[in-house]
Amino acid sequence: MGSYLPSTPREQQEMLEAIGLGHLRDLYTPDVPASVLLEDSVNIPSGLPEMSVRARMEKMASKNTVFGTVLRGAGSYNHHIPAIVNTVTSREEFLTTYTPYQPEISQGVLQSIFEYQTMMAELTGLDVSNASVYDGASAAAEAVMMTQTRSRSRVYVASTAHPDVIRTIKTYCWGRDVPFCEIPQNDGLLDLDALRDLPKDTACVYVQQPNFYGLFEQTESIAELTHEAGAKAVMGFYPISLGICKSPGEMGYDIAVGEGQPLGLPMSWGGPYLGIMTARKELMRMLPGRIVGETKDSKGRRAYVLTLQAREQHIRREKASSNICTNQALCAMTAAVYLAAMGPDGLAEVAQLCYEGAHYFSEELGKLKGFERVHKAEFFNEFMTHCPMDVRLFEQEMARRSILCGLAVDDKLLWCVTEKVDKQEIDDVIAIIKEVCGQ
Repeated sequence: MGSYLPSTPREQQEMLEAIGLGHLRDLYTPDVPASVLLEDSVNIPSGLPEMSVRARMEKMASKNTVFGTVLRGAGSYNHHIPAIVNTVTSREEFLTTYTPYQPEISQGVLQSIFEYQTMMAELTGLDVSNASVYDGASAAAEAVMMTQTRSRSRVYVASTAHPDVIRTIKTYCWGRDVPFCEIPQNDGLLDLDALRDLPKDTACVYVQQPNFYGLFEQTESIAELTHEAGAKAVMGFYPISLGICKSPGEMGYDIAVGEGQPLGLPMSWGGPYLGIMTARKELMRMLPGRIVGETKDSKGRRAYVLTLQAREQHIRREKASSNICTNQALCAMTAAVYLAAMGPDGLAEVAQLCYEGAHYFSEELGKLKGFERVHKAEFFNEFMTHCPMDVRLFEQEMARRSILCGLAVDDKLLWCVTEKVDKQEIDDVIAIIKEVCGQ
């Protein structure tokens, strides 16, 4: 319970004096500029009775808009969550767990992580999975850091990947003085010609499949060109698409990372989410965080243990390849429950419904003036179109009709269809778009 009990002002002062400081602010200087530090007091109101807090929170929550139809993805997806998922994960023994810090007495949690790892390895076609990291973007950044060696450090990232992922990788590279290069695109796809003469210090190439525009990259050719240069191939994947698409392992990738939110986690204003990381066996010791393994105890009974975790992540931080030493245990278990409930056939059906719905919607949109597709390449369940009117005004008009339309990207729209949007709903949306655009 110690981590939940605040120290008294006197105890804080004693600790500060023990390390030769006089004020809490001194802990942050000179590393943090004075201009971004808060004043001594923070304008936080005093505590309120429970009923008053509830009333105030409900009033704030009433300002949120709950859309009847969601046609937006771009990293967070409105997939159906079977009732059994929440039924299992809301059990008291699971709901309160974060991650096992006393693994020898956390057999249930360790088993759930072991099952999760097994499913992720099978889903991605690779040998080993860690127990998860914080989200898909951090998983991607951690993956490119895994590939660093003394002679190879340069990181190449496809400009067609999600902008947030690109920024996260770029930040990691900046923090560790790693050369960062963005691979140009051609009509929404990574330009293969840019990979034909990679420099000898290239550590890896990161590509997203499907990419930010929803398009299928030429991933097998990308992996081949990357390996010809002696570098590691890293893929960011959309887990639902693997229900009907080749896995990263089948396409020759060394590391696969993804955002696990579509696997039973609600969109939930952006978190908490789940970073999936899997790799080939020879890279296992480079995986950040932890790996749970199965063994037997002294009486021959099946037992689960933390098999691999780098000591440097805890006690020699400056020598660590990663500072992540924990995992998203509850979110990981949620993904495992979702996959167990769906099974391979269920996941394939969801993926097929997403694919077919998006293509039907694309065809119907294409019949309207000004909504032509921007790119020619094949896509999964996201695609980008032009917009015949001011994109922000269009977005507002659709929202007034309880429809969250495609994401505005400059003057274009990035649409997404999941299994939660059926044919009738698409037809209704098309009719509304005609009305909004005066067609």
